[in-house]
Amino acid sequence: MTTNGVASPDLLAGYQPTNRPLWLEALFPVDWLALHLSPVYYGFGVPRGHGEAVILVPGFLGDDRYLTEMHLWLRRIGYKPYFSGIGRNVDCPDLLTQRLVMTIHQAHEDTKQPVSIVGHSLGGMLARAAGHREPALVKQVITMGSPFRSVRAHPLVLSAANFVRSNIVRERKHRREVTSSCFTPECTCAFVTALRDDPRPEDFQRNAIFSKCDGVVDWESCIEEEPELNREVTATHIGMAFNPDVYRTVANLLAGVEAV
Repeated sequence: MTTNGVASPDLLAGYQPTNRPLWLEALFPVDWLALHLSPVYYGFGVPRGHGEAVILVPGFLGDDRYLTEMHLWLRRIGYKPYFSGIGRNVDCPDLLTQRLVMTIHQAHEDTKQPVSIVGHSLGGMLARAAGHREPALVKQVITMGSPFRSVRAHPLVLSAANFVRSNIVRERKHRREVTSSCFTPECTCAFVTALRDDPRPEDFQRNAIFSKCDGVVDWESCIEEEPELNREVTATHIGMAFNPDVYRTVANLLAGVEAV
């Protein structure tokens, strides 16, 4: 692939397109409406926190603003929520992970307790990588529709990722800030290494929330090998940030209780 005569890396190499029902994502407003009609959103029927820090990490192309609903909700149910501070999630994942680690340090300093991280889509992958780097500061990582097993997503989504990141790589190559393997499956940065190596059980707790209605990524790439670590919900991929079933599941996982 070339653009204006400059070679661009094929970010799709090694990734697996999958025929997900992308049209389902048009239903994400239903998730949002259901959330606002649910008692869960107002803090009823879910276990409450006691000031523990919870960091929210947005998915690809998103920034912290679209997680404002969950941020306000976490505060209502007794937690001390933090936005990730990574900016828009389109940059080098290793660089974004470094920014997330800075937020982890701040949250830990504020609360004097290990923190929990909730990451949506690519944000969940950043959360796992950050947990690898600072296991002593991270209590648990909860992923929501995060394809940390392998990147299997709708071809249109992969093409969009390829386009956006090719532009970033091209710009940074001029400044000599990237290598030829950056943003490719051959990359050996700390972010990629962390995803290839599963965290040890004693490092931090981890759970994966997934939905078979996900129209963006293959849900089978979003689950842990240990079945007890997985929680299935009914939500679109986008709607995981606004779904009452997801919120209820997150509240239970943060509190360390099983759903009834």
